[in-house]
Amino acid sequence: MPAGSGWRVGVVGAGLVGLAVARRLAQLGAEVTVLEKEDDVATHQSGHNSGVVHAGLYYQPGSLKATLCRRGAGLLREFCAEHGLVFKEIGKVVVARDGVERGRLAGIEARAKANGVPGVRWLDPAALRELEPNVTGVAALHSPTTAIVDYRAVARAMADDVRAAGGRVLFASPVAAVTPDGVDGVSVRAGEERYRFDRVVLCAGLQSDVVARLAGDDAGPAIVPFRGEYYRLVPERAGLVCGLVYPVPDPAYPFLGVHLTPRVDGSVDIGPNAVLAAAREGYRRRDVSPREFAAVLRWPGARRLFRQHWRAGARELRGSLSKRAFVAAARAYVPELRAPDVVRAPAGVRAQAVDADGALVDDFRISRLGPVTAVRNAPSPAATSSLAIAEHVVDRLAAVA
Repeated sequence: MPAGSGWRVGVVGAGLVGLAVARRLAQLGAEVTVLEKEDDVATHQSGHNSGVVHAGLYYQPGSLKATLCRRGAGLLREFCAEHGLVFKEIGKVVVARDGVERGRLAGIEARAKANGVPGVRWLDPAALRELEPNVTGVAALHSPTTAIVDYRAVARAMADDVRAAGGRVLFASPVAAVTPDGVDGVSVRAGEERYRFDRVVLCAGLQSDVVARLAGDDAGPAIVPFRGEYYRLVPERAGLVCGLVYPVPDPAYPFLGVHLTPRVDGSVDIGPNAVLAAAREGYRRRDVSPREFAAVLRWPGARRLFRQHWRAGARELRGSLSKRAFVAAARAYVPELRAPDVVRAPAGVRAQAVDADGALVDDFRISRLGPVTAVRNAPSPAATSSLAIAEHVVDRLAAVA
């Protein structure tokens, strides 16, 4: 049976991945209902990210991330053109500061070529200065097709498409129960309402493990929330960079590191760092949920992760507490940058999936429990990949029907 006409499908979560899945299903003729606990779309990760459309430089060739990022970037470009949304290919430089990072950069170049990223080229210091006069490094990799968008606007347009195709997007509908009935259907309780669906797709982001467990899925991977804090260049200093400026990732460290990110409104953000959040939706230091924080500490994978990376965590915490330390990390790439050049900007929270052995789940991870499909891990580049993730999920719904 094709994933289309006649199906009743529930989608939990109105972030980019959930809305992209709902949009594809609705356009194929399914009767779609999106259940969202908040009062708007893209309230959490989808609306608090960097706004970057990734080209696919870093990801392991053949992985879901690599495949779906490349496909998703093209689909997103087409989507923005069709809906009159901004899609600006401002390009990105990944900058090496020393010989060790130069060697790692060569590995990124090889991955980019294997992934089919167009136009990637190696830059020596002089060529880097031509592109980014205020950026210094011993070498860089330039990705001219890396772009920026307004993902909140993208999410709103996706929701409009769902409604235009006959689907529903229901807000203030927190899901409290997901009960599969063999392979024939699923009962869902959201708020005071009960729904019966043929299929359910869980795209709950920061709550993905909690909602998946409601459906009977495994405890792991569990979500460990990391707050990503940003500063923003004051308007008169926004011209310090022309495009995106990224560090070379350290393979011993689980996060990418501070970078400079122009936005579609002309502002430039610096960040993010990665500090453990005391609540799943802990965008501020004072946001604390004792229950959620205790659950993180009880997860054996989280404890193993903290023991392994406590030094890196201490460095991140120092940058969180000290503006000068935070800016110093970015000044390694833009020497002219000074602390008075920046002001605080809104933070985001990354839903980092961690296995029981302490390993960070790197690739997208999607599980299936009969009629329920659960997106258990969808970190960056999930926003870029959302329309391709939707294809991947919906095609597999049809395959097992």
